[in-house]
Formats: sequence, C-alpha cells, structure tokens
Amino acid sequence: MNNVSLSRIRHEIRERRHEELVDYCLRLAKFKNENKELLSYLLFEAHDEKGYRAEVRDEMELMFDEVNVSSVYFAKKSIRKILRHAARHIKYSGSKQTEVEILISFCKGMRNLPLPFHENKVLINLYDRQLHNIKKAMSQMNEDLQYDYQSDFNTVKQPLSKISFD
Repeated sequence: MNNVSLSRIRHEIRERRHEELVDYCLRLAKFKNENKELLSYLLFEAHDEKGYRAEVRDEMELMFDEVNVSSVYFAKKSIRKILRHAARHIKYSGSKQTEVEILISFCKGMRNLPLPFHENKVLINLYDRQLHNIKKAMSQMNEDLQYDYQSDFNTVKQPLSKISFD
C-alpha cells in the first residue's frame, strides 16, 4: 500500500460527510494509542494550554520521583522514558511556549536527581541537547515571552558536568 500525499488526503477529507469523518477519527483512535492521546488533547486539553502544561509538568515530577538512582544505568533508562513522554506531549501541543516550559521542567527535574552526572557522558549530552532545544524554541518566540523564560533558562543553563552529589 502506497502512502498518499497530505494534500491529497486533505482534499479527500473535505469531500467526505461529517459522519464518515467521525468514523475515521474513531477508527484512528482505536488503531494506535498515540492517535488516541492526540485526539484527547485536541478535544479536551487544547482550549486550556496553561492547564495542559501544568498537568504535564506534574506528571513529569511524579516520574522523576520514581527514578531509580541506585544505578546510573537504571536512572538513564528512566530519564529517557521521561524525555519521550515530554516530547510526545510537546508534539501534541505544537506550541513553542509549551515546549520551553516542559523542557525547562525536565531539566530542573534532572538537575534535582542525586546522580554523579560528571561520570556519565550520555546524561551530560542528553541534558545539553535539551538546553539546545530550549534555546532554539525560545529564539522562535516573541521577545516578551523570551524575556519571561530567560530567568528560568538561566537557572538550568549551567552544564550538568559541574554538578556532583558525592
């Protein structure tokens, strides 16, 4: 089966009846969990972006509380899982403001973990990549919002390699 271009799909959707589109949406939701989550966001959360961001931050805090810090290996797996969770919610929203807030929250959570980050290059690189993503998203926002988030960014900007909990 060949994938059809998005413009062709858009054209076909415009020609379908309302009932058919509802059936298609429900079928998509049943097909894959990510589709169901996206539909849930669009239907129930998109109107309250601020509440959505707070909910995602709270979920991430709970996930960071459950990170197994007995071993850097297990911590790495948990941190990557949290990052996938954050990235999925950022993708659903599509808002740069949401992206910045969630990534800053992720970085703060990571900084609060009692791990020897200076010993693990993978975690340092993962953290630095998120700092880069925050900078990139902030550069695409208007100047007032950039100013609002600059102080939060400055608190997480220090490299992880300088943090040690020995």
